[in-house]
Amino acid sequence: MAVGTEGGAVYFVTLPTLTLLEDKTLFPDEILQSVPDDYRCGKALGPVESIQEHPRIGSRLLIGYSRGLVVLWEQSTRVVQHLFLGNQQLESLAWEQGGSSIVSSHSDGGYMVWAASGTGQRSQQPVMSTIPYGPFPCKAISKILWRTCESGNPFIIFSGGMPRASYGDRHCVSVLQGQTLATLDFTSRVIDFFTVQSAEVPEGGFENPRALVVLVEEELVAIDLQTPGWPTIPAPYLAPLHSSAITCSCHVSNVPLKLWERIVSVGEQQSPRQSSAAWPIDGGKNLAQEPTQRGLLLTGHEDGTVRFWDASGVSLKPLYKLGTANIFQTDCEHNDSLNQAGEEEWPPFRKVGCFDPYSDDPRLGVQKIALCKYTAKMVVAGTAGQVLVMELSDEKSEHAVSVATVDLLQDREGFTWKGHDRLAPRNGPLHFPPGFQPSVLVQCVPPAAVTAVTLHSEWNLVAFGTSHGFGLFDYYRRNPVLARCTLHPNDSLAMEGPLSRVKSLKKSLRQSFRRIRKSRVSGKKRLNASSPSSKVQEANAQLAEQAGPPEVEMTPVQRRIEPRSADDSLSGVVRCLYFADTFLRDAAHHGPTMWAGTNSGSVFAYALEVPSQEKFSERAVEAVLGKEIQLMHRAPVVAIAVLDGRGNPLPEPYEVSRDLAKAPDMQGSHSMLISSEEQFKVFTLPKVSAKTKFKLTAHEGCRVRKVALVSLASAGSEERLENCLACLTNLGDIHIFTVPSLRPQVHYSCIRKEDISGIASCVFTKHGQGFYLFLQCLQLPTVFWVLQFVLEFLQRGLGAHFLLHTQSQLNPCRDGRCLGQPLQLLHPRALPALQPLGHSPAPSLLPL
Repeated sequence: MAVGTEGGAVYFVTLPTLTLLEDKTLFPDEILQSVPDDYRCGKALGPVESIQEHPRIGSRLLIGYSRGLVVLWEQSTRVVQHLFLGNQQLESLAWEQGGSSIVSSHSDGGYMVWAASGTGQRSQQPVMSTIPYGPFPCKAISKILWRTCESGNPFIIFSGGMPRASYGDRHCVSVLQGQTLATLDFTSRVIDFFTVQSAEVPEGGFENPRALVVLVEEELVAIDLQTPGWPTIPAPYLAPLHSSAITCSCHVSNVPLKLWERIVSVGEQQSPRQSSAAWPIDGGKNLAQEPTQRGLLLTGHEDGTVRFWDASGVSLKPLYKLGTANIFQTDCEHNDSLNQAGEEEWPPFRKVGCFDPYSDDPRLGVQKIALCKYTAKMVVAGTAGQVLVMELSDEKSEHAVSVATVDLLQDREGFTWKGHDRLAPRNGPLHFPPGFQPSVLVQCVPPAAVTAVTLHSEWNLVAFGTSHGFGLFDYYRRNPVLARCTLHPNDSLAMEGPLSRVKSLKKSLRQSFRRIRKSRVSGKKRLNASSPSSKVQEANAQLAEQAGPPEVEMTPVQRRIEPRSADDSLSGVVRCLYFADTFLRDAAHHGPTMWAGTNSGSVFAYALEVPSQEKFSERAVEAVLGKEIQLMHRAPVVAIAVLDGRGNPLPEPYEVSRDLAKAPDMQGSHSMLISSEEQFKVFTLPKVSAKTKFKLTAHEGCRVRKVALVSLASAGSEERLENCLACLTNLGDIHIFTVPSLRPQVHYSCIRKEDISGIASCVFTKHGQGFYLFLQCLQLPTVFWVLQFVLEFLQRGLGAHFLLHTQSQLNPCRDGRCLGQPLQLLHPRALPALQPLGHSPAPSLLPL
């Protein structure tokens, strides 16, 4: 291996020991002896910019220096075979396959072709010199390749060279063959590229490259060079999850085969321009077992798209992309002009790759997703209060989208919305391709971001909540059923929208002064010298400060939950919504209900009058307030669930009618599990009396962030299941509890507490799996991979395993700042604790 240095020397080392071969070292003085006097510039040649081995003779090296001098060096005889006296700053070099010519790229955006025949000659003028995107000043061509082709004209492939004033910020790779030129426009920095051809080219033969592989900062793209138009080859893996910033995610387990095939079919129809050629990179072997079930991961993005991923195996595979921006009047249309560049446009830009982080309108961002896997109905809710009810269609259609408005303020006086405006829907019939097509658009007023959504396809109902209240909508009859305002009279900050800096400043100042006042008042009460109990407290404090033996581990004590103020900012935010067929009015009659939990610890329960399917068009759904619960500590309600008489969660819509789940026990009394940020509490229904609770406040600052009821299978028998409560805290810890008794089973540290985005993005599945966004920091910016780690948890008693899948996106350090740390791969070693199996700082590539 040859290593060029800044001083102009070239060192040779052996691989893999990296032993220096001192006898082969090439110093600048040996080269200067062959350089003409009139070409010398002092006694230095400058840094070595490029070293290329002769394609036919391995002992000959082409060495390029930054000032423009190129030397053909013969290692065996230590003689300069040829000198190319260039005067333009050099960037890169490339050989022609036969070794008779070389091509050099330069800082002015041009490249030169030189004849390399002869020995001991000096070439002062190139055979050809051109600036492809001139005549105006252009940026440097950082890398160039020359590939011969049997059709006659070779491929000239280079990166950079864009006109400096107009397109200096573009990340482009240009492909030139004869008179055909394509400027591949990427949305992230080009790191490297290479061509794929036969491993060995016979002497006098042609390389005939099959594909061009470009590694950019955020994705890996392959271009088919043998198909006219040079289309993109679809990637079987390495798809960038964050092609647009991920704003939410949703997981669907055990997807029916019919729905799965329909989603795959509409996804394949979306990319007609892509090549049918096979992925050009092969090798390796997939050691993973075939998945036993079909898992679907849905990610909502900032640009209003929803992407469907195959989450069944060890890596995520893109299936289908749903866009919602075309339903509204936005300014996104001009971005599509890059994909339709005509022959008269110069340069002929062609947008390549799927990574596109730019969004012209942040109101399009998807905040919540709900999908019914049995009826193929989906709800997509966004940042501007838009709630779209969609249905999967195998055929394209053209129809108008019904628009309904739900006023969540209910004409309350004294509140003025100061945030963004609603998105204006397009008028008239719209064209929709095969896939999920919207039927109803429900617009919340004010147009605040949707914070919770739930769908019940059997009752034709969708519930949604914002920072102002919640609503219930009948999408079959297309009319609102219920609208409830949850704002506190003093919660005026909720009117300013999510982008107000004044709101955050006021909130932080008010909370700071409130804490100061509390500490002063509580301090005065505690430090009463005349009180006889103060001396006891001081003595206890001194004993607590004394360090105990290091081997003694104290059991954490649950601290007291401090009630929160009712007038806290954003106390009316709706955190969760839930449908259930349970007992609400009395213990003898059960029926449809809807539950809503808010940021102030309030729970609203409504009894619903839902007509039978035969009378959906005749009767309207009615909602009557049945219960209103206020938690004493006023902590935000994270989740609500109803358990049947056997303590099992209620099945999903259509599961019982289609014999996919056991019917719930309606004989015994039901229980309601309310999960707040500070504790879990089980109430009996319909009396709503406290049954049991667990305070998850043993550690200071611990708060519940994500919870889910999961079904864990026994390690001995997969038919034996146990329902548990999975919890992720703001410290990154995973807790597993039994339900409804709430006995702690497993506690393990999973995510770093500093990884706020990872904790906030976590999604639990019903089978004990979880997904969260994971940033990996690597020192090598050229590494890009999608990894999946598995965390296994053994549960006491059944020996069930709890899996946590983490889909990570590897990003380099930016500006010297570390974006994350590698996650440990854990494996159960003992009950109930887990021991880490270990991890390597640089993760290895998974077999494919």
